[in-house]
Order: sequence, then C-alpha cells, then structure tokens
Amino acid sequence: MKTRSQTAKQTLDVNIDFDEASHYWNVNKKRTGNGTYKYVCGKTLKNGKFCKKNINNELLTCHIHINHE
Repeated sequence: MKTRSQTAKQTLDVNIDFDEASHYWNVNKKRTGNGTYKYVCGKTLKNGKFCKKNINNELLTCHIHINHE
C-alpha cells in the first residue's frame, strides 16, 4: 500500500483570462472610489451595453427594468 507521499501528484492546467474575468465581474458594479464598488442594474440594453443605473435594493434592478423580467 502506498502512503500519501508515495502517490503521484496530479497537476491541473489552469488557463484563466484575468482581463476577461475582471470585465465580467465589473459588469454590474460601479466604482465609488477608494477601492469600493456599488451594484448597478447590469441588464443588457438594445445597443449591447449594460445598464449602469442604480438598483432598487429589494428587486436588484433599476426602476426602468422592473417590469422587463
């Protein structure tokens, strides 16, 4: 029987695009300064961009997109 130190270590390839990950993390956030962020609506608009209006804390969407779900 092999002990833990005798078994072969499995290596995994990690391929993360940090620029893309950062972009998608920031989609529903707005920088407020000093390393802090505020959540915004983030719904996709007709022009392909994302809505940056402040959200209603209970519904997690802006006043424009409340009825569009």
